Amino acid sequence: MLDHVTIGVRDVERSKAFYDAALLPLGIERLYGDGVIFAGYGIRPRAFFWIGHRDASQTGVHVAFTAQSRAIVDQFYEAALAAGGLDNGRPSIRSHYHPDYYGAFVFDPDGHNIEAVCRLPVT
Repeated sequence: MLDHVTIGVRDVERSKAFYDAALLPLGIERLYGDGVIFAGYGIRPRAFFWIGHRDASQTGVHVAFTAQSRAIVDQFYEAALAAGGLDNGRPSIRSHYHPDYYGAFVFDPDGHNIEAVCRLPVT
């Protein structure tokens, strides 16, 4: 299952205006954003679609898959590296996203940022 998707945009303000209007009929609203670099859309309380500033040289695609445990995040990371992916963030807690956010990031062969994330607390 997908956890969230981020796409790169060249003009965040223009894209916010577009997505604010286009997603509203779907019940999806802008929940987060710093004004100029990124914005997160979703259905309260959680954003699942993000836009972020990217220049033309970057792929601008980020897909995060839901993992059912932290061990599976670790397995994803090792399997992705073994398959030729490049490290973009070892498995760890990323409390700046959420207190229980445990994720790992790799670049696929085309440079897309692929993530596995588990949001479950340690029990």
